[in-house]
Amino acid sequence: MMDWTDRHCRAFHRCLSQHARLYTEMVTVAAILHGDQERLIGFAPEEHPVALQIGGSDPEACGKAASIGAKAGYDEINLNCGCPSDRVQSGAFGACLMRDPARVADCISAMQDNGGEAAITVKCRIGVDDDDPQKSLFGFVDTVAETGCQVFIVHARKAWLKGLSPKENRDIPPLDYHLVAELKAERPDLTIVLNGGIPNLDVAMRELARFDGVMLGRAAYQTPAILAEVDSGIFGHPAHRDIFDAIAAYRLYMQNRLSEGVRLQAMTRHMLGIFAGRPGARLYRRHLSEKAPRKDADISVFDEAVSIVRDAEARAAA
Repeated sequence: MMDWTDRHCRAFHRCLSQHARLYTEMVTVAAILHGDQERLIGFAPEEHPVALQIGGSDPEACGKAASIGAKAGYDEINLNCGCPSDRVQSGAFGACLMRDPARVADCISAMQDNGGEAAITVKCRIGVDDDDPQKSLFGFVDTVAETGCQVFIVHARKAWLKGLSPKENRDIPPLDYHLVAELKAERPDLTIVLNGGIPNLDVAMRELARFDGVMLGRAAYQTPAILAEVDSGIFGHPAHRDIFDAIAAYRLYMQNRLSEGVRLQAMTRHMLGIFAGRPGARLYRRHLSEKAPRKDADISVFDEAVSIVRDAEARAAA
């Protein structure tokens, strides 16, 4: 979710669910070590539980990045070994690391030595290119688990580094939930979290019968209203979050950020799918897409967009 799950997105998602664990976009260790840390990995206390996902392949640098993340207060530091983007390939990390589990183990050990109380975890694919996924996934996990790492988030697709774009890598390689379920069954002491192609909360809850957790990516971003059902559906709270209550909470957040000079579009861009399937959703999206990018856009633009949905729903109910 590079360039998408920034701090504004996480603030919005936290308004929808109080208990789901939120993840940052992947941030390279070089950026963490040499860039603007507050801009790149800063977060609000309200985001807990929250994980920092890093991209890197140098154990020393990964250890330093984990130390910075832990001191910042992250609950988890996750090493990305699954991203197939061109930027990642040129840096020899992300999905490329599936073929070098010993190096990943060294990175994880360094992160464990420097990560304080933060949990150190790994996100990976089931294999790369022509690899046999049974051998690739199981061998990778076994080697990394020797460090004591207990949590593996598995995107249940191969990463094709040759011939497919990053976008195509999210859809074309077939999903293999069964293989990941075999991993969990044969490694019961490990925490295995399923990722990839989970479209809604019904599927997520079904898969929780055989996995320790599920990670939602595009579904949570494109149709964020499903997060309002997470606390009741998965964590046992009596009622799901009212969408308009969540929006009111995020509106307050936006007002505060606007006063600090943040542009409205930087925050509303994460909300375009919140009313998907509801009356007025198309006009809501158009209103925000056209007016939020303006330099003088203020909170009234957002209020007008929400009013479109409220009016449309009132007419539909009449």
